[in-house]
This record gives sequence, structure tokens and C-alpha cells, in this order.
Amino acid sequence: MRIQIKSVRFLILSIFALAIVVTSLAAQYPQPGPLQVVAIKAGKLVDPEKGTTETNQIILVRGKVIEAVGPNVQIPAEAKVIDLSKSTVLPGLFDAHTHLCMTVKKDRDSGSYYITTLLDPTPYRAIEGVANARDMLAAGFTTVRDVGNAGNYADTALREAIESGLVPGPTMLNAGRIIAPYGGQFHLQPERRDLATPEYAFADTRDEMLKAIRENIHYGATVIKIVVDDQKYIYSVDDIRFMVAEAHRDGLKLAAHCWTQAGAHNAAEAGVDSIEHGQMMTNDDLQLAKKNHVVLVGTDFTESAAREAGFPDLHAVFVDRLKRAYRIGVTMAFGTDVIVAVPGETRGTLAAEYVDSWMEAGVPAKETLQAMTINAARLLDVDRVRGAIKPGLAADIIAMPENPLENIRAVRKVSFVMKDGSVFKAE
Repeated sequence: MRIQIKSVRFLILSIFALAIVVTSLAAQYPQPGPLQVVAIKAGKLVDPEKGTTETNQIILVRGKVIEAVGPNVQIPAEAKVIDLSKSTVLPGLFDAHTHLCMTVKKDRDSGSYYITTLLDPTPYRAIEGVANARDMLAAGFTTVRDVGNAGNYADTALREAIESGLVPGPTMLNAGRIIAPYGGQFHLQPERRDLATPEYAFADTRDEMLKAIRENIHYGATVIKIVVDDQKYIYSVDDIRFMVAEAHRDGLKLAAHCWTQAGAHNAAEAGVDSIEHGQMMTNDDLQLAKKNHVVLVGTDFTESAAREAGFPDLHAVFVDRLKRAYRIGVTMAFGTDVIVAVPGETRGTLAAEYVDSWMEAGVPAKETLQAMTINAARLLDVDRVRGAIKPGLAADIIAMPENPLENIRAVRKVSFVMKDGSVFKAE
């Protein structure tokens, strides 16, 4: 009987000790509380896909997700109310062609990103990416596709840091090392054959192409980027088709840098997911891209951007191609290719400036805004989770004083930014 009593006492003491441990751990590691509820009063709410504006709408956000949208949404008592009744509200913007982990400094690099890649090591470029990501988000770009030029996978490190909440920045897709024919986008000297690596992964045979794609995926790339044509030898249609098929088999899309007409034609015929730049495309090439459902990410340099990048004559070429692409009906997504540092500007303000080229080309504000939101969301394959202000989608919400459907330059004056339900920039 005494043995049984002792056993019971031991059991009680053990339970008591366990309770103390659990209580202590709970104090150190508190359980998540109720999701934060935010109600946004939107004076004007723009739907870029429809090209419409509704007035006096309420957007209810619970945690990271939009729960309800409409004029008669009931605001819970516990909700934090954000009054944007004097502003125009719309989904966060997309930049489908960024290089966050590279900044060319004209006073040091003479405008050459080749020199930049030699002087800036990967750790520095990751830190540079943190600054550029922050500035893109502040300008209203809540999602970006980073298409390489990040050294030895600084872009993967940046994406993972953003996703873990370590640093602020847009939702990010990244390309890792750009896959290209021997030499990449540089002209090398035989004594310095390694100067283009790790910036580029040279791939000339099918085995090399396959390995380059798989290495990128292994090291965290979420999109594949190829350079088609920056050497005298360019990727053939069959080369490109092979890489598109492999990328798709692995669940990734493929973006193709095309600086020449021949390169763009091959990419359009091969059915890449997107042609980057494509400023030399003929009308036949644009028709082929339309037929094969290829999205054009034109990086349509403004006059000042072309001058800063060292290609002053290209502005007119880009605007002409943009006019023709719009007239033909090619699906387009907004992308900028900003890499040069400009005093008094940030990566985000420089990116937003690119809408000026779309205005100059005569593209209506509705279609420009679609390129900056829903078209880009579909290209990046995130439209099921973000890219619009609808129940069930991520709460990526921005605001500005004017309505961009009436004046597309309004997107250059973003006054409020919410990313995944958290306010990053308040009016």
C-alpha cells in the first residue's frame, strides 16, 4: 500500500513539474494570437483588369489575406481602420524585369556593368539588393521578377531573406545565374577566361544546358533566364525549345533576353514564356509572338533611362516597337531593366518613370496598368494568390492621390503601400 502511495505521489509531482516546464516554455514562446484585422476605407478603388473605378469601398484584410471588398462590408470592432477616403487604391505593381543585386555606378564603373560585376563581390551585391528591394517596395512594386546578374546567387539569398521577414521587399522570383552561349554578354580575353563567371553559366551543348538549368534550380532559382543572342553565335530555335521544355518539366518558366531581330525571332518561334527587350522585332516577329502566346517584357527605356544606360538612340527604337506591339495585340508585361544609379532617385522611382514611354507610345492607361498588374501576375504565375484586390488574394495594396486610369503618371506618386497585410508605407 505504501509503495502505491509513493507511486501516486511521484506521479503527481512529475505532472506538477511538467506543468511548470510547459508554462515556462509557453512564456518564452508565446502562441500566435488572433490574426490582425484591418479595414481600409478606399475613396476610389481601381480594378485594372476591368479598367473600372468604384467609389467608397471597404477592403477588409485579415492577417495577410483580403477577406472582403465592397461598399457595405461590416467593419469588426477589433479592426484597425486606415482612412484612404481621399486616395485612389489599387493592387500593388509588378516589375517583371529587375536586377536588384546590381547597381552600376557611373562615377566608378564608366557605365559598364562588366566592370560592376568585377568590382562588386556577391556579399556586397546581396546587401545592395536589400536596399533596392526596400526602395522598390516603397515605390509601390509589391512583386518583382529578378532576371539575374546577381553574382553567385545573391538573388536567392535576397529572396529568402524577404520571405523569412528578415528584410522588407517585394514578393520576388529570381533567375540565379543567366544561361548563355560561351562568353555570356561579355567579350573575354583568353588570359582571363573566368571573368564572366559566376555571373553567367555558359551552356553550348544540350548536356550543358540541362546541367545549367538544374544547377540553377538546385541553388534556388524560381525562373530560368537565357541570353539568346549577345554573341556572333546565337541559340537556335531547337536549342531554345529544348531549354523551354526542361524548365517547364521542372515547373519553372523561361525568359529570353533578345537584343537582335534574329534572336527575338528564334525565341518567338520556340515559344518562350517571355521575350525580354525585343526592341528589334519586326511586325512578323510580333505576330509570331502573339500566335505562340509569348509575353513581351519590353523594358521600354525612357529618353533619360536610355541616356543613363549609354544607349541614347534606343529610346525611339523602343517606343516604336512598343507602338507596334500594342497595335498588333501582343500581351505585354511591365519591366524596366533599371541598373544605373542616378543621384536623387531610387531604384523604385526610376522604375515607375518607365510609364512615360508607354504614354509616348500611345498605350492607353488601362492597358498600361494591366501590364503592371494582372498581365505580369499571369506571366509570373502568381495570379491565383496576388495581383488583384479580391477576397482570398494576398493583401498587396497601394494608394496614390490621383487615379492612374485618368493619368498613368499617378503611379509615380505612391503614398501608401501594404504588402501581405502589413503596412510598409503610410500616408
